[in-house]
Amino acid sequence: MRFFGTTWVHHDGRYGLRRVAVAAGSLAAAVAGCLVLRFAYQGLETARVGGFVDLLVVVTFSVCSAVAFRKTWEGFSRRPADPAREESLRSLRMIGFIGALLAYFLRSLTEAPGEKLRRAEYETALARYQKRQGARTGNPAVRRKPRRR
Repeated sequence: MRFFGTTWVHHDGRYGLRRVAVAAGSLAAAVAGCLVLRFAYQGLETARVGGFVDLLVVVTFSVCSAVAFRKTWEGFSRRPADPAREESLRSLRMIGFIGALLAYFLRSLTEAPGEKLRRAEYETALARYQKRQGARTGNPAVRRKPRRR
């Protein structure tokens, strides 16, 4: 939602253009990340560290990307139940940044990432606000105090 401000509420202020830009940017960042990882892998090949280390690097980035994709995708639809656990997964999500970027790209094809969750929270808060406003009748400072006898 950081690239959208409040345009997601009414889909105004070049919302569609922003969604296209976010989708293209996240895909370009994922491709650039893949290229950087490829250069790092070529560095391991040049260093001739061995097949086990090569396999370990590939498996590590694959697993971390899969976990980052899943956690990012879940974060678009609901708030985390345990924020401390999410905080402990931060380093894993940073290693698997390609998965997180791909989740961001795929979600931005249908909506602003996190829009569904924010819209539900917004509508709930708006309904509570309207209910509170409807319960008020006039200025409470003007009310007459009951007479004492």
